[in-house]
Amino acid sequence: MPNNESTRSFSVISSSSAARRWLIGLMALIVCHRAGALPEDADQPINIQADTGQINQAQNTAIYTGNVQVDQGTLRVRADRMQVDYQNQKVVSITFTGSPATYQQQLEGNAGPVRANADTITYYTRNERLFLNGNAFLEQEGNEIRGNEIRYDIVAGRIDAESRADQKVRMTLQPDRAPQPAAAPAADGTASVPQDGKP
Repeated sequence: MPNNESTRSFSVISSSSAARRWLIGLMALIVCHRAGALPEDADQPINIQADTGQINQAQNTAIYTGNVQVDQGTLRVRADRMQVDYQNQKVVSITFTGSPATYQQQLEGNAGPVRANADTITYYTRNERLFLNGNAFLEQEGNEIRGNEIRYDIVAGRIDAESRADQKVRMTLQPDRAPQPAAAPAADGTASVPQDGKP
């Protein structure tokens, strides 16, 4: 009788018995190497789940497949597949693929969380660039950008978006919400309350 229960596995293709311990260090590097993230996120435990996982040291890759979930503090990543490419034990790129792959994290400051999704999300660690490819979407506090491709240069603070010939890049920018003026003291020492922004 066939077994319909899903199986979960992890395999290591390596001659080194330390590969599993190396993976733990690798994942810490992956998740903590993010500019602008909340400092306390790095102090939180890293939780990684997937149906299967494999390290191939000959090909310098680590691959998770099936219901991939990465959580650390405010960071949430969901994907069908995650591939880590590395050289000399240093991470070169991390690629998430899904339908779509999704990313969410609270950054430093008082702004709301950043949310992104795309068919493929790739982070290049050497130059700190994020590449969203295929139905790309990036949003924070209602400010949105959509396109076939979105490239985010974290160091330069630059975002480039492109779409196919039959589509357009779409942006939604929310107006600045200026704070209400403080109550002005009156001559008798009491405070006058502004009405509709007018004292």
